[in-house]
Amino acid sequence: MMTIEAARALRNGARCFVGIGRPSAAANLARRTSAPDLVLIYESGTIGAKPDRLPLSIGDGILAETADSVVSVPEIFNYWLQPGRIDIGFLGAAQIDRFANINTTVIGDYADPSVRLPGAGGAPEIAASCREVIVVVQQSLRTFVERLDFITSVGYGDGPGTRERLGLTGRGPVRVITDLGVLEPDPSSCELTLTRIHPGVDPEIALKRTGWPLRVAADLGTTEPPSDTELAVLRELEAT
Repeated sequence: MMTIEAARALRNGARCFVGIGRPSAAANLARRTSAPDLVLIYESGTIGAKPDRLPLSIGDGILAETADSVVSVPEIFNYWLQPGRIDIGFLGAAQIDRFANINTTVIGDYADPSVRLPGAGGAPEIAASCREVIVVVQQSLRTFVERLDFITSVGYGDGPGTRERLGLTGRGPVRVITDLGVLEPDPSSCELTLTRIHPGVDPEIALKRTGWPLRVAADLGTTEPPSDTELAVLRELEAT
């Protein structure tokens, strides 16, 4: 459901910065269904990749073999990402707070952490400069926390005006897709609000798996169930 909902969020013709894992599955699913002209850009420097299977990594040869162009990693960041030429970027999170700030660095004290995470990579630039950001993450008390142990990537900081003060050019996270539903920032407060739940999910479960008093939209909707086509294409992708 998370992968299919992420695929639905991708507009046809958009330039999408893709990561390996669920974002790659979502982007390739979208390209095979609702967004055939989606432009897949991987951090390794491939632009317009059209893999016929899910790549194993950003360095998988199938990305370069099927791309419209292959450029250097510095060019991807300096020419494409940082100037705002990429429409949509995907991010994951070890921790996320009510303003969609993300931690992928450490759990616990930075100098003596209980867990050392993979780190920032290109995530801060994606969060700062992509025109829109979509976060895909499972919802739990361990992940949806009141206060981050470390801010790796800025969402909306401490609320309205933070991105502008920091000079971040992108719009920021527009959607957080979880295994329970979809959260979106409130237009006034920038605080994440539950706007849709997936079929069969009780909204109370989302409240119990959030480390702050989660806001719920008055017109809470339900995600459209996966279609037969979406399921068939996704299963075919994951089987190859």
